[in-house]
Amino acid sequence: MKKELVAAGFVFFSFMLPLKASAAQFSQFIVFGDSLSDQGNVFNASQGTVPNPSDYPSDGRYSNGLIWVDYLADKLDLKPTLFTELGTTPPIEGINYAFGGSSTGIINAVSPDSGLPGILAQVGLYTSSFQNADPNALYTVWGGANDALFLNPQNATTAVNNISQALGVLAQAGAKNIVVFNLSDLSKLPYVKLNNLDSERLRQFTNEFNQGLATNIAALNKTYGLDIISVDTYSLSNQAMSSPSTFGFEDVDNACHLPTTTVFCSNPDKHFFWDDVHPTTVGHKLVADAALRAIESKQIPEPSAPLGMLTLGALGAAAMLKRQQKKLNISPTNRVLGAQSFRIKVES
Repeated sequence: MKKELVAAGFVFFSFMLPLKASAAQFSQFIVFGDSLSDQGNVFNASQGTVPNPSDYPSDGRYSNGLIWVDYLADKLDLKPTLFTELGTTPPIEGINYAFGGSSTGIINAVSPDSGLPGILAQVGLYTSSFQNADPNALYTVWGGANDALFLNPQNATTAVNNISQALGVLAQAGAKNIVVFNLSDLSKLPYVKLNNLDSERLRQFTNEFNQGLATNIAALNKTYGLDIISVDTYSLSNQAMSSPSTFGFEDVDNACHLPTTTVFCSNPDKHFFWDDVHPTTVGHKLVADAALRAIESKQIPEPSAPLGMLTLGALGAAAMLKRQQKKLNISPTNRVLGAQSFRIKVES
């Protein structure tokens, strides 16, 4: 009877043990990127004119609603403060440094003379204010498309090196939890067909970027002892485009709305693309879900009350078994914000 109770105890406590730590245990949410991650920085910098609210009815986001940052922030129970809204009070839940049009480097690829920071510059802004990165914060980095679409020459190796340098700077500052997104197939953007761009070149850029990024992430992990979390948006978008009905889409090739027109599709939730570059809010939700899965897959069990109870249960079980074996004569077989002012001007 005692053996049965011991076995039952192990089963009971194994169910109580958390398989993964909760994603909500991060202290802050720090975002670096371009328009795919911008919750309103360019909108604030342009005094509410870019992106045009008539085309993007989402409070400065480049979509028709919430973007992946919003959805993931909700799951993390952390709301990052926009960089353009930083005040004298240190942000408690994180900062979003992403600006629409950002290159992977220092400048803005869409508006090079605007003074808006690229991703490498965004990381520099963070580390110049916080010399010691919060090791318990979650950092996300996503960029590269603007380098391919708007910079000349378009160089995938340079873009990879910029992202890698940004990751290295974060790691040297003490960041531990870093999420990095690769690129979806840029040749499949509606923007490419509408502007008669070289789709083969963009496909090649995407492949070179993703392969180079994966190689450099492996090297960074080894150098800094990290376990960078990769989100494969390339595979995700390809799956959505090859089997749209599986994801609830009816149109994955065309924009729901083009800013140069006054025409809107009748059902945006059935479209993958809102405009010729950016996903609808439903598409962003898919990215957020993929990011959350990637984060949770890297999380490990942490000491907790259930774990302590399991340990006690195991010790008790061992003692009971020992007493039983003795009776039967059986032997055991074996932060503080100090941000520098960053003046931003947007060319009209």
